[in-house]
Amino acid sequence: MKSPILFLPSLLPFCIAALLSAQTATPQSQDTRADRDAEIRELHKDLNRISARLSILEAEGHHVVPRGLGNDESSSSTPSAGPPVFSPTSSAATAGSAASPVLTTEDAPTLPFFRGTTINLGIDGYYGYNFNQPVGRVNLLRAYDVTSNSFNLNQASFILEHLPTITERFGGRVDLQFGQATETLQGSSVNEQRPQVWRNLFQAYGSYLAPVGSGLQIDFGKFASSLGNEGNYTKDQVAYSRAYSFNYLPFYHMGLRANYNLTPKVNVAYWLVNGANDTEDLNGFKSQAVLFTLKPAPTLSWNVNYYFGEEARDVQPMLNPGLPTSPTQPGLPTTNISPAPNGREHIFDTYATWAATPKLTLIGEADYVLNRTYAEQQPPRVVIGGFTIKYALPRHWNVGGRAEYFDDRGSLFSGTTQALKEATVVLDHTFTPGFLARAEYRRDWSNQRFFLSDTAGALKPAQSTATLGLVYWWGTKQGSW
Repeated sequence: MKSPILFLPSLLPFCIAALLSAQTATPQSQDTRADRDAEIRELHKDLNRISARLSILEAEGHHVVPRGLGNDESSSSTPSAGPPVFSPTSSAATAGSAASPVLTTEDAPTLPFFRGTTINLGIDGYYGYNFNQPVGRVNLLRAYDVTSNSFNLNQASFILEHLPTITERFGGRVDLQFGQATETLQGSSVNEQRPQVWRNLFQAYGSYLAPVGSGLQIDFGKFASSLGNEGNYTKDQVAYSRAYSFNYLPFYHMGLRANYNLTPKVNVAYWLVNGANDTEDLNGFKSQAVLFTLKPAPTLSWNVNYYFGEEARDVQPMLNPGLPTSPTQPGLPTTNISPAPNGREHIFDTYATWAATPKLTLIGEADYVLNRTYAEQQPPRVVIGGFTIKYALPRHWNVGGRAEYFDDRGSLFSGTTQALKEATVVLDHTFTPGFLARAEYRRDWSNQRFFLSDTAGALKPAQSTATLGLVYWWGTKQGSW
């Protein structure tokens, strides 16, 4: 016997005819009108059920093909009597169809992958000029806009993301990165034992949304740090250059993280990671963090974070690539540092974002960092305070600014004990969704002669730069990357 599902499409004409007949009939009494209204409601329900069932079947790889209307061998110029036939279609059966794309049974394994998955591409480049005309055309204390009087490709990015949901609890994300920015991040030997292994991998983690309360999301892998208000992707920032705080605080971590919404206004997260900017651990200690995100109002978000761990190397770094000194991969160190560092780093980080009006956004940040190499030494420390403003102008223009104070006591950031300040003004324009031009003027000051000049060995207490950044992006991910 044929499945009754095969005859669902044939019921549609009769249901519609019955519905129209019921709607146009002349009422004879109050009782018959009530009966007819009830019958119409039932017919509506039947139609909705049939439509929903057809949608499900089509998504599973089937197609409704009325006889006499297809492009296969059974088609003819003479309409065929008999109801439409519901049948699975194959690539061979639909090869000649030019009317519309048809889902086939071969598509079934592919469709779940694209449901909820975003694929995104980005290109970020700039031209900058340093008015000090420094030797080597080098801008000091910059994370990304590192050279002067040169066209530069800051980064080209590829992002694949599938968010976990209550219906599909597994997900993940991969960010591939190419260009100048990799030398600041995972391509730097300051951060990694073997930077060339990780140079192009900015993020890569899997996610699971555990069915606990409102949903406990657990991620494993390498992920961008949430310490500090600025992030990696220029399109999501107010300024083109990054603040001192972005350049100093961790860029990324490798390990486990979990986050949970205690209430719609309070989220708590916990990290257990190798350390700050360590894809492969530089020591045996696992760092931890506790982070709170508070949303007391729809226009206000406040982050309060605490991170601690041992960040100093306990092994001698090796040149990699190079010949391995033992039967293992090149670059893996086998010489310990003695005595092993046992001091800890403590980061207290907080920032708040307030959309004061639909056009005006205000961001404030404060950080306090202690970092000892050995537990018995007096800790060097860093104190940071910053403020950012953005105002939306008509016709997709934005104006913004940033001011920051960075007290580097103990030369943790710059290699010199000094007080640093920077001020930045920004004007940008979005020509079309996916294309942004941003112009920026920035001045850095120090209470020491620190910045390069056009003469080797002659340092200046300040530097000024002008930068034009062009940012392009494509993809289906909405909002910030």
